[in-house]
Amino acid sequence: MDRAQLADFLRTRRAALQPEDVGLPRGPRRRTGGLRREEVAALCEMSADYYTRIEQERGPQPSEQMLAAMARGLRLTLAERDHLFLLAGHNAPARTSRTDHITPGLMRILDRLEDTPAQVLSGVGETLKQTHAATALLGDQTLFTGLERSITYRWFAAPGTVRPLYPTEDHTLRGRFFASELRAAYAREGKGGRAEEIAEALLARSEEFAALWAAHEVGLPQTETKRVRHPDLGVLDLYCQVLIDPAQWQSLLVYTATPGTGSHEKLQLLNSLPARAPGA
Repeated sequence: MDRAQLADFLRTRRAALQPEDVGLPRGPRRRTGGLRREEVAALCEMSADYYTRIEQERGPQPSEQMLAAMARGLRLTLAERDHLFLLAGHNAPARTSRTDHITPGLMRILDRLEDTPAQVLSGVGETLKQTHAATALLGDQTLFTGLERSITYRWFAAPGTVRPLYPTEDHTLRGRFFASELRAAYAREGKGGRAEEIAEALLARSEEFAALWAAHEVGLPQTETKRVRHPDLGVLDLYCQVLIDPAQWQSLLVYTATPGTGSHEKLQLLNSLPARAPGA
């Protein structure tokens, strides 16, 4: 159980929930947005004292039944509900040691995608392997070392190595998504994991990340389409299909384009282009 993160998550979700969302009158005396603790407690069918102690990091570990009641009362999405349970120390996935070994299944698929931009990422956004087409499109992201192996870390701490890949108007959404993905990894791994190491380092050096981390967003949906900017080919409108191996929380990302479009024609040129240096 991570008392601090659990309390922070509950506070942010309570602040995001408006009286109108749950059929309560706003009233003229309400000075701030969000619900009061006693209102949430009533929605969760528990005492205001019990709920307050959890938010103040003073309460006992909530049971699964109490967590389910909180999830219903706070109108959490399925992703947020799962996150709540993990923070409270219930139903966490079986822990596995961090490894760069790619499972045979993912490798077999990647081997058959040599003409397609595809890459395997770890649970904290470290690029483990890329096809040549992916290095031509995105740059060879396997060359980074240390914390910079994580695209989330680079996005906030070394933006010049990754942000040029995306049009400027897409940066806000990309940043929110990366912070959300790191939140999910932190919940899976618990304290002392790689995700915590990355988060602590970013909190110390990036105000932008600190603001997104404080928002405590989890479960942001992966957008089906992405716009990728190539220095020679321009902006490509691509579909990004994701296959996840839950055993090691590795993801296979495959980039495709609609046949007959300009983006599809540009993709066909990638295998004739050299691999790019990161950020080039």
